[in-house]
Amino acid sequence: MNTEEKLELITRNTEEVLVRGELQKLLENGEKLKHYIGFEISGKIHLGTGLMSMGKVKDFLESGMDCTVFLADWHTWINDKLGGDPELIKKIAVGYFKEGMKASMKCVGGDPEKIKYVLGTELYHNNDTYWQTVVDVAKNISLARAMRSITIMGRKEGESVDFAKLLYPAMQVADIFIQGVNIAHAGMDQRKAHVVAKEVAMKLKIRPLRDKKNNIYSPIAIHHPLILGLQKPAGVVTKENLKEVLSEVKMSKSIPNSAVFIHDSPEEIKKKILGAFCEVGNVDYNPLTEWAKHLIFTREKGKLEVKRPEKFGGDIDYYTSLELEKDFVEKRLHPMDLKNAVAEALIKILEPARKHFEQTKVRKMKEEMESITLTR
Repeated sequence: MNTEEKLELITRNTEEVLVRGELQKLLENGEKLKHYIGFEISGKIHLGTGLMSMGKVKDFLESGMDCTVFLADWHTWINDKLGGDPELIKKIAVGYFKEGMKASMKCVGGDPEKIKYVLGTELYHNNDTYWQTVVDVAKNISLARAMRSITIMGRKEGESVDFAKLLYPAMQVADIFIQGVNIAHAGMDQRKAHVVAKEVAMKLKIRPLRDKKNNIYSPIAIHHPLILGLQKPAGVVTKENLKEVLSEVKMSKSIPNSAVFIHDSPEEIKKKILGAFCEVGNVDYNPLTEWAKHLIFTREKGKLEVKRPEKFGGDIDYYTSLELEKDFVEKRLHPMDLKNAVAEALIKILEPARKHFEQTKVRKMKEEMESITLTR
């Protein structure tokens, strides 16, 4: 694979690359690319966390990157998830969550054994250099910047928070530098942390990134899109304001019917999707056309098969979002036919995850996770 082919593979199906030219230079110079994506351990794994993230990790692996999934148990504790119980968080991280990400990689056709998993607790233990790096990062951002950055935790800017939450951005940036990461990957909701990492990289005294010639450089930030939840939006959403309101309408595990989880049964998937918001002719805000775009058409030989009686147009296969959206806007495709087609496609895509969680040990992890989410 030459440089251009690697660049295309790494950057395809992304929302943003900061900065493409810098990435190309690393590839041309033959620098080893080391990737990381970090996750709070906050509940059951849905399509956004599982399939969207692992779809890109699969591309990164195929390009020759070393890929790491960071199990951010300390960040989860700071953000009061799972009751703020550190031992429970750690148990779920190395159990249910790790197995869920492996299952997600199977769903996108990748090899889960090629991914390295790092638990925050293990990285930080007896690691003076890490905590020095946290302080070094903190010395290079203002208090106001830290306050603005709490949105990476799902918190609103200006929200009253305890002091520990202000440690979160500096720790997240330090995670990147202490692991020698030059490809920081996440959904668009983590953009602020990655921008901080790029801005302070040249100022750090502890663990800056260096290339083969010992030059300091900043990490490349690669962001995949966030996907919509299935719920009806509170107000009018258009192409123009979608990015502004996405944090409120994205798929969320805290709104169960807005999300399809990777191990949902076929019946659960159908029920959720049949109840989804899907306004006739509207593709500006439509979870189903968006899911087709990001979860179905991005797959190798991906297609959406619509089954319907001849009197309603007969069966039809779609291979691109443009074809699908054109027919939907022109009302040649009914919302119910779209819903049924997306449901059937996702049932097939998620079959490897359902099988993975049929294993006795892994099934028990899922059952424990489900019981926790019911009581917290």
